Amino acid sequence: MFEERIAEMNKQTEAVEITPSFEKRVYTVEEIMNILDIGKNAAYNLVNSGVFHYVKVGGHYRISKKSFDNWLDNLDKDSQSCQVCD
Repeated sequence: MFEERIAEMNKQTEAVEITPSFEKRVYTVEEIMNILDIGKNAAYNLVNSGVFHYVKVGGHYRISKKSFDNWLDNLDKDSQSCQVCD
């Protein structure tokens, strides 16, 4: 389910002409909302919970793609549920 959402987002990114050396390294809160199919409050609670790395740039959160993907992979592998998202 999550992999399908990430694949769809990657297709959208690939449709935009970008330099071949560019690789997306961060997600926005909106992208996290779409990937996990959660609301805005749950997404901000999750970001602020400290389960993955983020930076705040000009008032906007940028979530480390690597950190988020690792968290999501481990969450799925351990068959845990996201307590912060509930």
